[in-house]
Amino acid sequence: MALIMALPDFDYHLYGTHVRFARGAANGLADELAALGCTRPVVLMQRRMAESAVWSHLRSTLRHLNLHVYTSVPTHGSVEWIETVVHDLQDSGCDSIVALGGGSVSDSVKALAMLFAEGGRLADHATRFTPPATVDIPVRTQSKLPIIALPTTASGAEITPSFGIRSGSRKLLFWNRHLAATTVIIDPELSRDIPLQRMHATAMNGLAHCFEGMYSRNRSQMADAIALQAIELFAQALTGQAESVDDERDTLMAAGHLSGVVLSMAKTCLHHAICHVIGARHQVGHGEVNSVVLPHALRFNEPASHDMLTPALQILTRVSGTAHRNVADWLAQVSQQRGLPMRLSELGLTGADLPAIAEQTMHERGLAVNPRPVTHSDEVLAILRQAL
Repeated sequence: MALIMALPDFDYHLYGTHVRFARGAANGLADELAALGCTRPVVLMQRRMAESAVWSHLRSTLRHLNLHVYTSVPTHGSVEWIETVVHDLQDSGCDSIVALGGGSVSDSVKALAMLFAEGGRLADHATRFTPPATVDIPVRTQSKLPIIALPTTASGAEITPSFGIRSGSRKLLFWNRHLAATTVIIDPELSRDIPLQRMHATAMNGLAHCFEGMYSRNRSQMADAIALQAIELFAQALTGQAESVDDERDTLMAAGHLSGVVLSMAKTCLHHAICHVIGARHQVGHGEVNSVVLPHALRFNEPASHDMLTPALQILTRVSGTAHRNVADWLAQVSQQRGLPMRLSELGLTGADLPAIAEQTMHERGLAVNPRPVTHSDEVLAILRQAL
């Protein structure tokens, strides 16, 4: 297998969003805020980032601004945390929101923008799903604060207008066209302190966006084209074809961004429905759950999705130089090679946990666009038992 060269930088505008990908691009955050006329940003991150040299440097570039900084974003977000922050900011005069982190931070920023504009309780604005396939998205048209997203993982959450926030043992899901980020700055240097194995786990989340996007009932030629490009980049990174660890991180970040575009276009299906439930109930990382569940969800859907995923399998085979019967087998091999979790038991779950997860999954909106109908919780339970 030939080594891949470093990715070229890219900079584009699409439908009101400016995206820039380059090492060192985060140094332009102050310029992006100035271009938007913003001087009082709210900045959200998690503790790891708050204690990093990266944030120390970035903060020095923003010292002329009136910052409101929150450094304790919960994993998977939290309705109570968001509502507390909104109350705290009511008289702040803030004019923008910056997300510095992975999917939990990006989703929390979108939730903050939604609630700050629309008022009430966050749950008032959640998407409602009525089985088997009815999704009700509340119309929310108040102007939202501009979002500037600086992702640090391959989740792709920075580019989507959708988000999920934990409420107790459930994850509330939202969609609003006005919550797509105004600016996305993808600087692979921001991920340097994140363990590479965690980056690989978030890559499994990105791959899930691509595979589900290719067989979602909302699929399109546009989503397929972008998904295939992202899959090729993910495969290159996960099979060790980068010239250096830094180049591997660059490739993962670019692929994750593309997978987020696929998610925006095509939505997610059964796999993500299961992962949302497990994440909310058991507080385990979204990437790690994706690593475990994805092959099993793909096998469940294979009777309905085989032909749609054939182009993806061809790319995986060509890039990795290996032969597999299906995408699920390729994923299982890569997870094993990369030391990613492959069983739910590795994440602390037991057989006793599975029936409640299966039942709750039946109320997740991802089932509405799954290519194979899911008619009973026993079908989900069978997937979970295979994954245990």
